[in-house]
Amino acid sequence: MRLVETASVQSGTILAKTIYNEKGQVLVSEDVELKAQIIERLISLGITYLYIKDKHTDDIIYKNSISDKLRKESLQTIEGTFTQFQKESKMETAFVIEKSTKQLKNIIRQLLDEIKNNGDLLSLLTDIFSYDQYTFTHSFHVTLYSLAIGLELKLSPKELEILGLGAILHDIGKMNVPSEILLKPGKLTKSEFEVVKKHSEDGFQILRNVTTIPLLVAHCAYQHHERINGSGYPRGISGKEIHRYGKIIAVADVFDAVTSNRIYRRAMLPHAGLEILYSGVGNLFETHIVEAFRRSVAIYPVGLTVELNDGRKGVVSKQNVGLSDRPIIRILEEKGRVVKPYELNLAQELSTMIVNCDTTLGNR
Repeated sequence: MRLVETASVQSGTILAKTIYNEKGQVLVSEDVELKAQIIERLISLGITYLYIKDKHTDDIIYKNSISDKLRKESLQTIEGTFTQFQKESKMETAFVIEKSTKQLKNIIRQLLDEIKNNGDLLSLLTDIFSYDQYTFTHSFHVTLYSLAIGLELKLSPKELEILGLGAILHDIGKMNVPSEILLKPGKLTKSEFEVVKKHSEDGFQILRNVTTIPLLVAHCAYQHHERINGSGYPRGISGKEIHRYGKIIAVADVFDAVTSNRIYRRAMLPHAGLEILYSGVGNLFETHIVEAFRRSVAIYPVGLTVELNDGRKGVVSKQNVGLSDRPIIRILEEKGRVVKPYELNLAQELSTMIVNCDTTLGNR
């Protein structure tokens, strides 16, 4: 299978991987011929990338990092907690989260088990969701990325549980933000952005009164927009004043924000999202946390077409665990000519590097 931009797909192409919505419902099934009407519909839903069948890469399979069953259960629990919270009076909001704590902890344990047993780099590129469900899906993704970082940093099981709860609930304060601001397609005004910024403090105030979770969970909501140089919000704290859980969630939060479809912009590919993180290393984010993230997450997803510094082109066929920027490439072209496909392991060819990524079909 090959990963391509939806907008570049031509009518008659065969879909290689089923596309689901945020509720786990099938949008388009594997092996379906993509007609122009279907392609237009997927683009309108904000689905930027998809997997197609290709004779040179049919044996290359994208492996889900998290099972569809657990993903669906996780999203239902997060959505149920957040929407019930939104319905209750301010006096009852803490009680809503208290009732959900056991379920949330159970989800974190299951996610940790699947991440540890997966045996591969975490890859969430093809997770599909609608704009109006962004907060729930974002909370799920940030939890996965945060747990992957935590595992790489060798946090204890108890620390991972607290980090996971902090990640799941980091945006609970957004339930107080009016939907017309949260889902605004254009740039926010200064006053609208001030409303959005309040979600960090609102989240802290909500969570600090929940008796079934540690106070550190509330600080995750409070600090996930703080930056180590003091340029963040709401308090502008810096360096050691920010708890490491807040620093971890900050990295996960930014990466998911830029690699997810939003109503006001399209998703970046993972390697471009990583470049955003590295541009902030030492000023916005801790170096060792970004490095742990890089070792944990698939930066060049399986099926992605890449160009190497020696001019060869191919498709990512497999990941090298711990070396996200050095995957195994199936070479398809040399010096502009099609060649008999062969595998090139970048972990062994250290002078060879990926210099460009291509998700358009072109004339292939």
